[in-house]
Amino acid sequence: MRLPERLRPAPETTGLVGPLRLEARTSDLLPRLRSGDVAVLDHSDLDRATARRLVGAGVSAVVNVSPFVSGRFPAQGPLVLAEAGIVLVDGLGAAGRSRLRDGARVVVEEGVLHLDSGEQVPGRSVDLGVLREDLDAARSGLATQLETISHHGTELLRREEPLLLHREGLPRLATAVRGRTVVLVAAGARHREQLAQLRPFLREQEPVVVAAADLADEVVAAGLHVDVVVVDLRHDRPTLPSARTLRAAGDVVLVGDLGRSDVADSLDRLGIRPSRLATSLDAADAALLTVDAHDPALVVGVGLAGGLTDLLDRTRSSAAGSHLVRLALGARLVDADAVPRLYSGRVRPVHLLLVMLAGLLALAAAVAVTPVGQTWADQGADALGDLGRTLSDLLQGLLP
Repeated sequence: MRLPERLRPAPETTGLVGPLRLEARTSDLLPRLRSGDVAVLDHSDLDRATARRLVGAGVSAVVNVSPFVSGRFPAQGPLVLAEAGIVLVDGLGAAGRSRLRDGARVVVEEGVLHLDSGEQVPGRSVDLGVLREDLDAARSGLATQLETISHHGTELLRREEPLLLHREGLPRLATAVRGRTVVLVAAGARHREQLAQLRPFLREQEPVVVAAADLADEVVAAGLHVDVVVVDLRHDRPTLPSARTLRAAGDVVLVGDLGRSDVADSLDRLGIRPSRLATSLDAADAALLTVDAHDPALVVGVGLAGGLTDLLDRTRSSAAGSHLVRLALGARLVDADAVPRLYSGRVRPVHLLLVMLAGLLALAAAVAVTPVGQTWADQGADALGDLGRTLSDLLQGLLP
């Protein structure tokens, strides 16, 4: 006898099960994601920053309508997802996406999406091996992307000339920066590792610490005092650190769309009056220009793009801005990875005492092998023997 549909048992599956989450724009999708969701996006050449937000949201799978790696350049975002153990599927196409519904339950298995209706939407299963092949092939497109960055750089320089060349409009910081070392911490692929490497340098140099808002609490938890907090207003939902971190900071700088009032209202309720900088530059790049205008001795960048691949793993305008800002700072900007190789640490008094002690021991050993040294040693032994007998006699006299 045929069972009714509602009583028919669900087929067994070894695939990943979760609810679909869809939005036309990735920026609209990210705030909606929850742990266990299957995120569906149309984002070719996924950047690393977006990938980190997907990992942070706890999604179980990411389904891309477009290829994760288009071949234009080796995008690093998909690699972040794969290394985090997230199931990846790409190449669904517009027709495949049109068959998906937000909130519907789906089973993802070997690159195929199995819907509750019984439909199957095929895609390409992407793992680390597939990604590495795609990324190797994409390196041939680097020259073209550099030309694109040059074009965007020209347009950005025309638009931001007063800021980039003449430093007009930069906020004045209450924190004393002139002549001091500045450590700027931005969200990067290795910012935690780099901070750990800098621990001796940070402890001994006591630099000015500038942190992106979403990292400020993390930097404080690492035992550092954040002097300047930079809030990026270009995000749909800008992140603010804890009230304690904000109040302890000497400066709070808002970068981006200054017409927004929600963040300013939150800071006003805490009694904080932020500085403001209207620019299309990334918050980290705007912060670099701001501290550079205050004449620091050195700026150490933590989490910043350190190479060509890292630079290209951003939007073209963002990459162009970072390139121009690094040119503006010149030799004053040092990557965090270089500091442990160049900095051996400050000489402390205990180090000098150890050197003196080692020298005295060496001198005593050299003198001991000479006739004079042997005579002094015999005399010293006799003196110690006499002292011992005297103390022994004294103790015996004191005892009843």
